[in-house]
Amino acid sequence: MQPIQEFLDGKVLLFDKPLRWTSFDVVKKVRILTKVSKVGHAGTLDPLATGLLIVCTGKFTKKINEYMGMEKEYTGTFTLGSTTPTYDLESSPENFIDTSHLTEAGIHATTQQFTGSILQMPPQHSAIKKDGKPLYLSARKGIEVKVEPRPVTISEFVITKIEMPVVHFKVVCSTGTYIRSLANDFGAALNVGGYMSSLCRTRIGEFSLEQAKNLVGFEEEIKRLREEEEA
Repeated sequence: MQPIQEFLDGKVLLFDKPLRWTSFDVVKKVRILTKVSKVGHAGTLDPLATGLLIVCTGKFTKKINEYMGMEKEYTGTFTLGSTTPTYDLESSPENFIDTSHLTEAGIHATTQQFTGSILQMPPQHSAIKKDGKPLYLSARKGIEVKVEPRPVTISEFVITKIEMPVVHFKVVCSTGTYIRSLANDFGAALNVGGYMSSLCRTRIGEFSLEQAKNLVGFEEEIKRLREEEEA
């Protein structure tokens, strides 16, 4: 079966990444369906995150770095009153602290500490490399690797709903921002701890989640193109 020519020439595809799929799972699916080997994504989404994933094929893979550098928008939830080693639900909550003393006004006000140009410490459970090795390899062995905080820009951070101990948020930020780290730091600033309990990427630059297709629909689209080729 030959590659589908339009994907071989190059396309930019917008997908709504399913929960528990890795970003590479989506790339692999596109490769299998289109029979095009030159496929890549523009910015990893963790398996427990959903939302907009840009996938490029053919000559458009040259634009991946350009798309990766674009501003991102996320929505999701932080759970306050406990932490996890991975800053999300990839690991189990621990260090439980009562949150009944927190006020809505205090929660909203704390977002101001994390708005603008800030220094952010990346998670130990991340793919960032130190001495050529991803941090998560050491973290899984219980070894903490010293890394420097990184400058990021958070242009918008608002709490959209409070259902204690869960708070819903919207964040607009620069590339390289870890929302998991923001959850951990936000909980620490409130002195109760916190972790990211859900995440959805809703925008990358001018591309929005509303424009994205799901993988089932994409598979049906490829099937139609194959039938047209054979007709």
